[in-house]
Amino acid sequence: MRRREFITFIGGAAATWPIAARAQDAVRTRRIGMLIGVGRDAPNAQLRYAAFLEKLQQLGWTNGQNVRVEIRWSAGDAKLMRQYAAELVALKPDVIVTTGSASTETVVRSTISVPIVFAVVLDPVGGGLVKSLARPGGNATGFMMFEYSLSAKWPELLKQISPAITRAAVLRDAQSTAAVGQFAVIQSVASSVGVEMIPINLGDVSDVEREVESFARSSNGGLIVAAGASAVIHSDLINMLALRYKLPAIYSERSFVTTGGLLSYGPNYIDQYRRAASYVDRILKGENPADLPVQAPTRYELVINLKAAKAIGVMIPQSLLASADEVIE
Repeated sequence: MRRREFITFIGGAAATWPIAARAQDAVRTRRIGMLIGVGRDAPNAQLRYAAFLEKLQQLGWTNGQNVRVEIRWSAGDAKLMRQYAAELVALKPDVIVTTGSASTETVVRSTISVPIVFAVVLDPVGGGLVKSLARPGGNATGFMMFEYSLSAKWPELLKQISPAITRAAVLRDAQSTAAVGQFAVIQSVASSVGVEMIPINLGDVSDVEREVESFARSSNGGLIVAAGASAVIHSDLINMLALRYKLPAIYSERSFVTTGGLLSYGPNYIDQYRRAASYVDRILKGENPADLPVQAPTRYELVINLKAAKAIGVMIPQSLLASADEVIE
């Protein structure tokens, strides 16, 4: 090749390189890490994940094509959370999605540079995850489970469905700051509804069974199940114990009721996964998580299971049935 032709060739090729590089960058596969606070077999876990992927696809991101989702299920295990958080950060993803307070706290401690979108988290300001709800200020933002004040509604509902109740066992994870906060609110309304609150820690299965059995020996009792990964992990056990000892039980999550529980009042967690996908989309398109406000649920759902009510021998007031978002026959 002559010198003039060679120079012309190199010059032409060089002119095309930026265009090719930009085209390659435009179609490159983006990477999303996900650390889920419960196990893959937990109630509604797969439905929530499917809702997240569906919303992503609606926004133009298809898993396995222009985006790859690396998911880890911690099942509430603190050691696994730390291991998986380190693994996900090492992958250098474009964004990490977390669900639950414990998994979110673990990832926030693991990176100050990778954007984080959380869902189903209680008190992100009090937990040190963000500086404020309006302006998170760091690398994390997302969707809070609910405000602590919602917890005050559960004793009221328990008293409505069973006016004779004078004692309530509050099942919670004593190691979770979110569960401690919920119990504080529940305890603050105890005297106004005339119900003594007795905490039971959600730890070893045999311990939970023994403590609920001991509680159920006295009459006029009910259960309040605080929100958290431990409650989800023990959901089958809790429902079984409520039925065995005929204890009216209040939950924060619909999935407890669809699997045999009596009544739930709380946000739609599947919707939170969809909303998390919308923030992931905005971050992948260049927005800064520090500028995306943390959002609270826009509505809460009351779900009642009449089959469970019949099994434990309680009559749900007609006024409560009329206000329910869903009644399971």
